Amino acid sequence: MTNSNGNCFQSIEILLVEDNPADVRLTIEALKEEKVFSSLNVVSDGVEAMEYLRQEGKYSKVSRPDLILLDLNLPKKDGREVLKEIKADEILKTIPVVVLTVSKSEEDILKTYNLHANCYISKPVDLKQFMKVVKSIREFWLTIVKLPPKGN
Repeated sequence: MTNSNGNCFQSIEILLVEDNPADVRLTIEALKEEKVFSSLNVVSDGVEAMEYLRQEGKYSKVSRPDLILLDLNLPKKDGREVLKEIKADEILKTIPVVVLTVSKSEEDILKTYNLHANCYISKPVDLKQFMKVVKSIREFWLTIVKLPPKGN
C-alpha cells in the first residue's frame, strides 16, 4: 500500500489502550492526519485490554493486534501490569508494545523496559508535538520495522 507521496505502508491492526477520551480522539486524528493505514481498536482499561488480547467474551472474534499503544495510568489494571502479562504470555509476547504515556518518571521508564516494553514515549501535551510523535511512530514501526507474523 502506498500513500500520496509514493511511500509504502503496511496495513496493520493497532490496539490503543487509553482511558482518556481526549487522548483517544487526538490519537485517532493524528493517525488520520499521518495517513496511517490501520485498523485502530480502543479499550479503556487494563482488564479490557487483556480480554481483547486473549480474545475473551465480546472480543472472541477480534484480530490479534500487530502493535499495542499502551498508557500506563489505567483503571482496573494499570499499564505496568498489562505489560507484564503480555510479555509473560507465550502467545502475546511478540506483539510490540509502545508505552505512550504522560509520565516522564525515570522509575516508570526503567520499570517498563525491565518489563520488556519495546519503546517508551512521553506524550506531549501540545497538538503539534503530538502529531510529530505519531509521525515518528508511523515512520519507525510501520515503515522501517519488520513486525512479527501473527500467531508467533
